[in-house]
Amino acid sequence: MSMAPRTDTQSPAPHVADSHDLIRVHGARENNLKDVSIEIPKRRLTVFTGVSGSGKSSLVFNTIAAESQRLINETYSAFVQGFMPTLARPEVDVLDGLTTVITVDQQRLGADPRSTVGTATDANAMLRILFSRLGKPHIGSPKAFSFNVASISGAGAVTMERGGQTVKERRSFSITGGMCPRCEGRGSVSDLDLTQLYDDSKSLSEGAITVPGYTGGGWNSRLYSESGFFDPDKPIRKFTKKELRDFLHREPTRMKIAGINMTYEGLVPRIQKSMLAKDREGMQPHIREFVDRAVTFTTCPECDGTRLNEGARSSKIKRISIADACAMQISDLAEWVRGLDEPSVAPLLTALQQTLDSFVEIGLGYLSLDRPAGTLSGGEAQRVKMIRHLGSSLTDVTYVFDEPTIGLHPHDIQRMNDLLLRLRDKGNTVLVVEHKPETIAIADHVVDLGPGAGTAGGTVCFEGTVEGLRSGGTITGRHFDDRAVVKETVRKPTGTLEIRGARTHNLQGVDVDIPLGVLAVVTGVAGSGKSSLVHGSIPAGEGVVSVDQGAIRGSRRSNPATYTGLLDPIRKAFAKANGVKPALFSANSEGACPTCNGAGVIYTDLAMMAGVATTCEECEGKRFQASVLDYHLGGRDISEVLAMSVTEAEEFFGAGEAHTPAAHRVLTRLSDVGLGYLSLGQPLTTLSGGERQRLKLATHMADKGGVYVLDEPTAGLHLADVEQLLGLLDRLVDAGKSVIVVEHHQAVMAHADWIIDLGPGAGHDGGRLVFEGTPADLVAARATLTGKHLATYVGA
Repeated sequence: MSMAPRTDTQSPAPHVADSHDLIRVHGARENNLKDVSIEIPKRRLTVFTGVSGSGKSSLVFNTIAAESQRLINETYSAFVQGFMPTLARPEVDVLDGLTTVITVDQQRLGADPRSTVGTATDANAMLRILFSRLGKPHIGSPKAFSFNVASISGAGAVTMERGGQTVKERRSFSITGGMCPRCEGRGSVSDLDLTQLYDDSKSLSEGAITVPGYTGGGWNSRLYSESGFFDPDKPIRKFTKKELRDFLHREPTRMKIAGINMTYEGLVPRIQKSMLAKDREGMQPHIREFVDRAVTFTTCPECDGTRLNEGARSSKIKRISIADACAMQISDLAEWVRGLDEPSVAPLLTALQQTLDSFVEIGLGYLSLDRPAGTLSGGEAQRVKMIRHLGSSLTDVTYVFDEPTIGLHPHDIQRMNDLLLRLRDKGNTVLVVEHKPETIAIADHVVDLGPGAGTAGGTVCFEGTVEGLRSGGTITGRHFDDRAVVKETVRKPTGTLEIRGARTHNLQGVDVDIPLGVLAVVTGVAGSGKSSLVHGSIPAGEGVVSVDQGAIRGSRRSNPATYTGLLDPIRKAFAKANGVKPALFSANSEGACPTCNGAGVIYTDLAMMAGVATTCEECEGKRFQASVLDYHLGGRDISEVLAMSVTEAEEFFGAGEAHTPAAHRVLTRLSDVGLGYLSLGQPLTTLSGGERQRLKLATHMADKGGVYVLDEPTAGLHLADVEQLLGLLDRLVDAGKSVIVVEHHQAVMAHADWIIDLGPGAGHDGGRLVFEGTPADLVAARATLTGKHLATYVGA
């Protein structure tokens, strides 16, 4: 077949479909954005920079990603939308040129005790099918290998209508599951220390029960003393076997006490239901303290922590059971799967191989599939979420990343950069919120937001290339090439914290002396055992204040004032000045506006349509009753105080009529961590990741303790904010505290008095001490990965 010769010499005009090569945003006003208008090139890597709280996440996640998700949800039927989260349209005038957005954020994976790395990434699902097809002996379907499915069976009569007659049939069923019956698939069992529940030398009348809420003659204690099962005046150690069983383990029994119908139940199951079934983080402090004291978690003796019953562990492929496979380091498991040659399951092996290789490629080959999902750091959780997108055939998708370099050693950042560029080169738009200069440097396009944080931010300060940013004069541009210098002189330790034979997770019998009274930094590649050493070997007892990466909890009713405890002294000051109750000055208590219940807005749920929030007309969004606002302190009412920024409030409560030392102390700590711009009443749900991290740090600074353990305090911090953090760490050390920091940021390493470097690799290639000494010695030796990168950073 011959082609007709072309006569035109000019290239054809571009197709109109190819002209949509920009994402246009006009008039974005989410959170603190001030009518932001930008154009983002498609199929390029765009990095959004700016100080913490400048509006990066508001623009990328709350505007662009949120609108794309909302539009996709609208393509489903109203019935399906009813089951999906409802999203409101972002505050923006025009959003044009959007593509499908895939968001990879830093939200920690669920801390459910049954959630593991394998269940979170579908690797376990594929392994279960593999073992159900190839495992010898054959024990059943994939459910038989799942630790979330219990084995159950039953039989009974079923009544049904058939042909106008009522027919009864006998039916039976059975499901073979893989769940260990003893620990119910959790891998550990909890035992109550009975000595912490009661004092057996006392009788119930003398207050033998020591559980919080069961003392002082309340209904809980009366339930036991007036039950009639035992003599309330007899010491517990003299109870007969039957009396002790009734006291501790009796099943629920209905009875009347003081003329009121109540359910009596043994003390142990009652405490397990009322306290142990709740999330530890959500407990009140005194109950959490009791639970930590009274409950011991031990590895399940029946399944040896594998979560699986004997049947699931007995079926093997090449002498490896599914429990063995999940316990292997993923890089080793990938090699094992590669060695399986079975044509009958070839597509499954290929898919499983790709998933496991993605783990290794992304730098998580040191994990195992049975690692609980809740124990992953923020950076690890984010990379686990990336795995499902790496081998995707989709193109022309917008990928949105939230600081993908968090928790990464400088050595690993290069690998992450390569992944971002690979996603872009497949024809995707990649949007990254980032602070690290190494990642900003690979951008095709940079959007710098600022100039400040909170109300001082929300505008575009610069848009263009990386070279343009360097010479642009913005805060990011000025700090872009900042390099810390290694300390000339280091502080002398006042003592040492000895760690001997540390073997938590992958640590291989580490012996190290951590100096006290100085700034000690623990470094090493991701997965080398830093957190295992610090959190696993330093007893979190008296005098140790630990600030980890866990997310802070809080609803839209929570704000910096309630979270830090600042509101208590403020309420008392208002109450004292006006001669009324403190509860009046709480929007969650007696002072709340009755129309909106102290929320300031009224929410209207519209089923599958986005709910509508309207400002309460009664209180005009102030959240308090009108009568409460008549009470003043220093000429301001409570709603005006909550609208103040931390800096204003620090001045207000520092002197004059409103002088309140307790409130001033909390405000000073908030200023110290760089949150002077936050307003006291701003909902916690609107704070950025870096702001939440610093709010947590400010709260813990009030804890009484001589040793501060900080896990990556620079997470979410701009280059300019890192300087302020270093100043804060110096002030803590100069005040006589010992500060131990797990950190990857070279500026913090250079500022340390002592460095402990773990490695040399991750997983079973790590867990050893490869260097300890001053930063200057580390740079001079250049013997470890950390040393080489720090030497490059400081220009040595």
